[in-house]
Amino acid sequence: MTFKRIFGIVIDSVGIGEASDANKFDDVGADTLGHIGEFYQGKLHLPNLAKMGLSNIRPDNPIKGVEPASNPIGYFGKMHEVSVGKDSMDGHWEMMGLPVTEPLGFFPQGFPAELIKKIEDFSGRHVIVNKPYSGTEVIHDYGEQQMKTGDLIVYTSGDSVLQIAAHTDVIPLKELYKICEYARSITIDKPYRIGRIIARPYVGPDKDHFTRTSDRHDFTLAPTGETDLDRLKNAGLDVLAVGKINDIFSGQGITEGVHTTSNDDGMKHTLANAEKDFTGFSFTNLVDFDAMYGHRRNPEGYGKALMAFDEQLGDLLATLQDGDLLMITADHGNDPGYKGTDHTREYVPLLVYSPQFKQNGSLGIRRTYADFGATILDNFNVSGNATGTSFLEALE
Repeated sequence: MTFKRIFGIVIDSVGIGEASDANKFDDVGADTLGHIGEFYQGKLHLPNLAKMGLSNIRPDNPIKGVEPASNPIGYFGKMHEVSVGKDSMDGHWEMMGLPVTEPLGFFPQGFPAELIKKIEDFSGRHVIVNKPYSGTEVIHDYGEQQMKTGDLIVYTSGDSVLQIAAHTDVIPLKELYKICEYARSITIDKPYRIGRIIARPYVGPDKDHFTRTSDRHDFTLAPTGETDLDRLKNAGLDVLAVGKINDIFSGQGITEGVHTTSNDDGMKHTLANAEKDFTGFSFTNLVDFDAMYGHRRNPEGYGKALMAFDEQLGDLLATLQDGDLLMITADHGNDPGYKGTDHTREYVPLLVYSPQFKQNGSLGIRRTYADFGATILDNFNVSGNATGTSFLEALE
């Protein structure tokens, strides 16, 4: 069974329980979906994800409120990450056949003085904070100071990221992006080798009303080798990127990319792609789960976002044609019921559906996210690098 169009949706950070190597990341006990279900005490309403087999992935410990389907409409399983980190970049690159095998730069105590000085010298602005911080808390605590002084708020997290926050009335977007582009240029190689430089613009009159805007921009490392996106594009297929996919892959291997402002916007663009006549792969990232709720340890908001996604998923399922394949997964966990504010090392769900399926069943535990991309290449008869194992033949 093969397909003309494949739709991949990454529900960013929606993990489904601690991975086998969670102890190496101090993430034993993490369970994003499990803890959200417990928070909602059986009122987590996800009918479309349920009928796709979400709780069938863990029948002995189903997500509370999401019963295992007696006859799922497709195939279900979970995937294990082999990359050495648990950042969005690691997860997405691995999905596309390029696991991250060398640790990225990680600065839990803040960035070295010589790096900060380079940013200050280039920008002509002083840097404040320079330590791990929640993105919403850092602008609450330092935003008013930044507005008065024109300083740059630089902070990090448990991932390989350098984030620069600035009020758009004080530092225009164009200037903030230019500073971030410079920071990207000097942190590509060792000793820094930082995965992402993130521009974090915000607005508002005071600390109690600051909000981050949708003009966030991720300046990622360019992929260190050919990805499955490159292979698809080079084979003459359409590769449509929705959301931060374009940023994560530095625009490489993409024939058409669109920026999104929210999960809702991302699903609307995905639905718009489903109305197009194309041959190839539509790849969507829905980042709000991670950015708005996971990092902020907000299980109530996370659950509401999942239920809103599930409703739009119903629209997509009704739109898909016989020649379409839908694959839903995640790039890591970010358990809102867990300690800290960082990503969590978890298995990620794998849900696969096509209107032409005559069967359903388990895809088991995939040893690497790269199985996702390998299946797409297999479908279009495009050669890969043997990093992942296709499950196309299992789909009937």
